[in-house]
Amino acid sequence: MNASALRLVEPSPLAEAPRPLATTRLTVPGMKCAGCIGKIERELPKLAGIAAARANLSARRVAITHDPALDEGALAAALLEIGFESQPVADADLLGPTGSEAAERRRLTRALGVAGFGMMNVMLLSVSVWSGAEGSTRALFHWLSAVIALPVIAYAGRPFFASAWMALKHRRTNMDVPISIGVILATCLSLYETITGGAHAFFDSAVMLLFFLLAGRALDAEMRTRTRAGIGALLGRMGKSASVIAPDGTTRRVAAKDLAPGMLVLVAAGEALAADGEVVEGTSALDNAMLTGESAPEPVGPGALVHAGAINLAAPLRVRLTHVAEDTAIAEIARLMDEAGQSRSHYVRIADRASRLYAPVVHSLAALAFAGWMIAGAGWHASLTIAIAVLIITCPCAMGLAVPAAQVVASGVLLRRGLLVKDGSALERLAECDVALFDKTGTLTLGEPRADIRSLDAEARSIALGLAQASRHPLSRGLVAALLPEGVHPASVDDIREVGGQGLTGRWNGFAVALEKLEGPVPEGEAEGPLLATCLRIGETRRIIPFADPLRPDAAAAIAALAGEGLGASILSGDRAAPVAAVASALGLEAQAGASPQDKLAVLEALKATGRRPLMVGDGLNDGPALAAAHASIAPGTASDASQQAADAVFIGDTLMPVALAVKVARKTMRIVRENFAFSIAYNMLAVPLALFGLVTPLVAAIAMSLSSLAVVANSLRLARSARA
Repeated sequence: MNASALRLVEPSPLAEAPRPLATTRLTVPGMKCAGCIGKIERELPKLAGIAAARANLSARRVAITHDPALDEGALAAALLEIGFESQPVADADLLGPTGSEAAERRRLTRALGVAGFGMMNVMLLSVSVWSGAEGSTRALFHWLSAVIALPVIAYAGRPFFASAWMALKHRRTNMDVPISIGVILATCLSLYETITGGAHAFFDSAVMLLFFLLAGRALDAEMRTRTRAGIGALLGRMGKSASVIAPDGTTRRVAAKDLAPGMLVLVAAGEALAADGEVVEGTSALDNAMLTGESAPEPVGPGALVHAGAINLAAPLRVRLTHVAEDTAIAEIARLMDEAGQSRSHYVRIADRASRLYAPVVHSLAALAFAGWMIAGAGWHASLTIAIAVLIITCPCAMGLAVPAAQVVASGVLLRRGLLVKDGSALERLAECDVALFDKTGTLTLGEPRADIRSLDAEARSIALGLAQASRHPLSRGLVAALLPEGVHPASVDDIREVGGQGLTGRWNGFAVALEKLEGPVPEGEAEGPLLATCLRIGETRRIIPFADPLRPDAAAAIAALAGEGLGASILSGDRAAPVAAVASALGLEAQAGASPQDKLAVLEALKATGRRPLMVGDGLNDGPALAAAHASIAPGTASDASQQAADAVFIGDTLMPVALAVKVARKTMRIVRENFAFSIAYNMLAVPLALFGLVTPLVAAIAMSLSSLAVVANSLRLARSARA
């Protein structure tokens, strides 16, 4: 089906016999900026049969909701007609980053390096011209500048030239069109001046302009690559293959992509599940923190539902598969992360409107300057020089640096305080947040079960260590971590055996000893926020060893600091009700326990629907969609790879105070940003009339543009001092 066929689809039959709409995702490599998003989302729904189009700039993908009668070919043709080439995306590819993103980042980095090299050398030569070089010396420096600048401009300008050509070929404009025109005209006029022995050449202007613009593009590409890497990290938790049990009892290894519902698989101890299923035989314990966020292992037996990515900790299990590949729970979380991340496109809408205005306004000003001076009798050379000066002096470098310059300074301040900001625009969202939601385990708490060994005498501690060091169970590791710093030496325990979900048994000096599962309610003990407990049995003697997940040492102070910034806090956790209630009581917060990834997403969407702007702080894979959907999000350095990638910022260490500091610094940053915008507007109000009236040359325009950028950077550096307070 072609584009013309697309237009022949009449809307009235659809209204008379409504059918469920389909969603098709297409990769659009040429989607470069907010203007592209606006173009796609405005133009596609105008075509019959297309209900909506949603562009994801970080993924370079478009999700099109349409009548099922339209196929991928028709949708691709429609995109091509408005100036964007596309290709289909498989579901498996949708959930992971593509190699094209890394390739683009490398291309931009190389172009930035070439532009930087050229700028330094051409500016060095220009200094001699500015110092008063005359005659053959000036001509020599102009030719040397040309030899350096021409290949640099041809190579470093390709990202802008290609984008501008694609836009013009399809009868549209973008921000790269006036940039390309200004660079090309400045280069051509400079070459003409060099050949004819003119007094001025503007190679330095063109190369400097490209360097500043490429720096912004390279940072943007880095951000998008990191954003998509989070989904790949999430899917990396799934097992890559599984041992499928044949009817005759033999097993064969099958790749995860080739598994099918109904297969019976053998999951060995220490192995990650490759698909969702139901346990049909065996008893064990699973590390299921990626879905529940709870650090305590989950006992499973026949009839229990298990999910891809969970790690079998103890004994072998036989599992009947129910969902595989893109139908698994972990794939659904990845899909939610991808969809939730698109909601952030709200923050590029201002840039979208600005980009739609920038190109026609700059073109009109330059054309007006050229035409006006030609009418005034200045001649084509002087008129063109003035038009080029207008194009260069109106380059939005100062405006473009108003936000990133402040973001870079603020990010450096926060990094020194233990918080890494991954996406500069997150500071804007952090400054706007008015409510904070915290996961419990690993966020408000340290996420490490710690044993309370105060009730154990020296002999019991030695026996406990002798047993615990033989197991990789999280509680055994927690017990070992508590005993070793106390200088305990392990007892010689023989015949140690581990029974999945039950514990460890052995013999010491003729006595049966065990670290076993505690039956009955978990004792509160003296540790705050009890998780669970185990029992040390020596002969007939039993000793209870309680475990707790302690709060971060400054959790209460951080909550109070957020309250001082006007942010109320509450707990939104997938953990069990009892430990969540204990932490909520200790911090004086409201809490919701047992929340699934979908539940957390629903809570955030409900808050946003009422006009609130939530900050989500979490660490588990189950927090990934919530971190992606929140107005802003922060994860601890101990969080899963996927959660760290989904979050806007990551804090390091055992303290929670960097979260409150991030909000405080973000608000100071936005004050600096507003000052930068005010200066940029004032600069343009002064500089543009000067250029229009022919009072500045292209060289002076480039210098003025650079000085305005430096002024914005200098103002942003004030943030480094104020943020330390």
